[in-house]
Amino acid sequence: MRSFLRARALAISAVVNSGLPAKTTARLSTWIALGYWPRLHHPRSFNEKILHRKFFEHDPRMPDLIDKVRVKEFVASRLGSDWIIPTYFAGRTLPPREERDWPLPFVIKPNHLSGPVIFIRRREDIDWHSIESQAERWMRTPPHGIRFSEWGYTQIEPQILIEQYVGREAAAPLDYKFYGFRGKVEYLYVGKDRESVPKFVFYNTKWEQLPSRFRYESTRERIPRPSTLQEMVRAAELLSADWPFVRVDLYEFEGRPKFGELTFYPGAGLDPLSPREFDFILGESWVI
Repeated sequence: MRSFLRARALAISAVVNSGLPAKTTARLSTWIALGYWPRLHHPRSFNEKILHRKFFEHDPRMPDLIDKVRVKEFVASRLGSDWIIPTYFAGRTLPPREERDWPLPFVIKPNHLSGPVIFIRRREDIDWHSIESQAERWMRTPPHGIRFSEWGYTQIEPQILIEQYVGREAAAPLDYKFYGFRGKVEYLYVGKDRESVPKFVFYNTKWEQLPSRFRYESTRERIPRPSTLQEMVRAAELLSADWPFVRVDLYEFEGRPKFGELTFYPGAGLDPLSPREFDFILGESWVI
């Protein structure tokens, strides 16, 4: 399976770097990833509608909500400041080393990319030479959206974000990712083991496990229902109320829900869902 995934990733990368027109590149990548030719116009499935959003939905509000720094102000205004993970620093370059006195544990991430993060749980994790090199690479990296035609990312001014770490020392926190459609949430999935082999489990809002899964990266493991599930559902509904679709990513930390980020292009529209019908069930909820 891993060799298949590597081959699939290489094929998508070859298409993305081919120099073909953006729409052709996006449709070919989607076909490789999902196994069906996507409808860019009159989309029906969830992933087709992500593809449609890339080219036809350039809402000027979107970049500030994708930006991992700026979105916190919006969420605090909607949910309250207690939902916000404290920011220790945000800027284009790291401050002088003698000023980096942030309390442990913390995380370091770019505000304009999807995925990269450095976990600093204990003092032994701090290697400033390596961290500085990585941060410089992040700032030189073109916005995430350029390669995958995700317009919202291309409008963000890159920064390095340092914020409190909200997981256990030995493992990254569980990610609770809610599908919000105009303020209605019916489905979510839980992500775990993000530092090793990521696993995902789908649930409805009654915490009934669903047979749906990402085709290649799922587990049937049962995950305990979070104590703040209903609070998180209400928050996801509130934060998604203004949008045909947005995924609301949350955590639970020390018995309290915390905001993670808003995701407008999940998986770049390249995550195959199984059974395939679930891709279309989600798509029915997204009214364009």
